[in-house]
Amino acid sequence: MLNVLRKMIALDNPVRILYHNVRAVIANVRYGFPSKDMTIIWVTGTNGKTTTCNMIANGLKSSGKKIFMFTTVNIMIGDEQATNTTKMTSPDPFLLQRLLLDAKKAWCEIAIIETASHGIKYNRIWWIHYDMCVLTNITQDHLDLHRTMKDYVNTKLKIFQKLITYNRKPWVKKTAIINAESDYAELFLNETYDSMYIYGQSNKANLTPFDITNTVNGTKFGVKVPGKDMQIETSFRWDFNVYNITAAIWVFMAFGMKPLEIEKAIREMPGIPGRMEEVQNKYWYKIFVDYAHTADALDKVLSTLRATEGIGKIITVFGATGDRDKSKRPIMWEVISRLTDMFILTQDDDYTEKTVDIIKDVLPWIERKEWEDFWIIPDRQEAIRTAIMAAESGDAILIAGKWDEHVLLTNDGAIEWHDKTEVLKILSEIEQNEIVK
Repeated sequence: MLNVLRKMIALDNPVRILYHNVRAVIANVRYGFPSKDMTIIWVTGTNGKTTTCNMIANGLKSSGKKIFMFTTVNIMIGDEQATNTTKMTSPDPFLLQRLLLDAKKAWCEIAIIETASHGIKYNRIWWIHYDMCVLTNITQDHLDLHRTMKDYVNTKLKIFQKLITYNRKPWVKKTAIINAESDYAELFLNETYDSMYIYGQSNKANLTPFDITNTVNGTKFGVKVPGKDMQIETSFRWDFNVYNITAAIWVFMAFGMKPLEIEKAIREMPGIPGRMEEVQNKYWYKIFVDYAHTADALDKVLSTLRATEGIGKIITVFGATGDRDKSKRPIMWEVISRLTDMFILTQDDDYTEKTVDIIKDVLPWIERKEWEDFWIIPDRQEAIRTAIMAAESGDAILIAGKWDEHVLLTNDGAIEWHDKTEVLKILSEIEQNEIVK
């Protein structure tokens, strides 16, 4: 019955929003407002949220802080980590409040929470006493809920506007950390905060990366900060991660970490599953699994691959998600068509849409004809297999959209699925001569 009502009531219907608000209130009361005893950091934006959250969490943890973190990919409570299997960035308020209470009982001092526009719009984060907001960037996404970019931007802006109105904690200032190069950044920069830190290449930034050098093993760059320049070395590759790192650096500095501590923390940070994660193989081509599912994210990833020395053709495996913002589909496929040498249209999470209908919907936006370095292979496993079989020495394969998820949502329900596992399975078949390469 509930699923029927969800389909009948529009995503932005006031009744639906009120329903979520009431649930958030009840969840807070039930679990005793656990956020009031921790420093709470929201990380919002269209892309880069999960990576930035993990960077912040691992860096602060290295300085001796006890951390709670919730992201699209993973959950951390102190030394314990788990995979986020909810397929939600901003979770059900009862789950989030219960986890915050568990974190409080585990003596966690700081909570880093990835904050999507859905969670803000639906008030899932109501009355969580937050202290710091980080903005990574804003590009088009989620217009199925917001309808207009104005509403999407204003929804994210809301948590910055309300930052100084939430209960103050004596040990922390109300702090905003903003990417000055983001679209709509001016709106966020014009709000009032106790402290505001700005990063990027803009002349408004007071933390600026420079001399960015991508190597086989990672990235090196300098950071201009007040008083001293830092030299950063990281296993995270490519320029777009430089911005995630610089956002994290401001958080570290806000918590009093010294430059040498910060340099060491970043140098020792582990990679993040499904975020430009390379699947090692012995066939002299590179295979990457990534979450990219917006035009901006796809553009950044593919442009970076295109500019990377030693990479030949780029082969992309991608499919649009069902029941999501359809207006971004033509923009995504324009990016893929422009920056990919060969691409395969396949299945992503269908939800209530049928794979064949999603494929028919995006086809008009693809200028190439099928078989002209473009294939339609609805079966995602076969699509990945075809990409691997088509690759030659020096090529790069990008398998986008599903990141480190462990399920694929079909019309018949969820099935067990993991892009990296499928890649390893196919590579194993090749090595055992079960299929010819």
